[in-house]
Amino acid sequence: MSERVWTAALVIIGDEILSGRTADRNIGQVAVWLNAQGIRLAEVRVVADREEAIVEAVNALRARNDYCFTTGGIGPTHDDITVDAIAAALGVPVVIHPQARATLEAYYGKRGQEVTDARLRMARVPEGAELIPNRMSGAPGIRIGNLFILAGVPHIAAGMLDALTGTLEGGLPLLSRTIGCWVAESEVADLLREAERSHEGVAIGSYPLFREGRTGANFVIRATSQAVVDACGDAVAAGLASAGFEAVEGGI
Repeated sequence: MSERVWTAALVIIGDEILSGRTADRNIGQVAVWLNAQGIRLAEVRVVADREEAIVEAVNALRARNDYCFTTGGIGPTHDDITVDAIAAALGVPVVIHPQARATLEAYYGKRGQEVTDARLRMARVPEGAELIPNRMSGAPGIRIGNLFILAGVPHIAAGMLDALTGTLEGGLPLLSRTIGCWVAESEVADLLREAERSHEGVAIGSYPLFREGRTGANFVIRATSQAVVDACGDAVAAGLASAGFEAVEGGI
């Protein structure tokens, strides 16, 4: 019986990402965090700050994955429409969450500031939602069903992920081993294919590179079992050696 694989999708929301003004840094950290929870990041979509685009993406991705995360669009300005869009996707109204309001009042009160109408926007949630704590700026993330709404600012999103650690059901984390070699991918394609086929549960990714006039590649062996990763890695290294190539543990 094959192991249950848990998957998640990520919707990155923001015109600034699509225009190139801002480089996304959330994909990597979300993927790494998910893997530690035993969940695979299966797909990512980047959408504009348009309600219909967010609704379509969220509904499509949450339907075919165990979890769906979003980043961006939960701030205090008029173009922060993620909460409204997700409420529309779920068919529920938007409400002020009393705990979120209290958190914002405490956060700004300590700084001698008031919770303005703009700041109160950050307490709005789809009805029925729970909060994800945010120690960085007070404004919480949002959890509703299999949806997780995170901030777009990477260090704030990281704090929200940290607050979620250990709360999601998942499988075994995906482990990996990297072996590099100064060889063209095409010369060892059959070797890699056979190694992957011979070790159940293994996936081998091949990543070519060209450096200082030399062609090489890094081969990343992934599986949920360290023993399987090691066995497959040893087979790849031995195969490279028998073909006259030097395997470099850890990559080149």
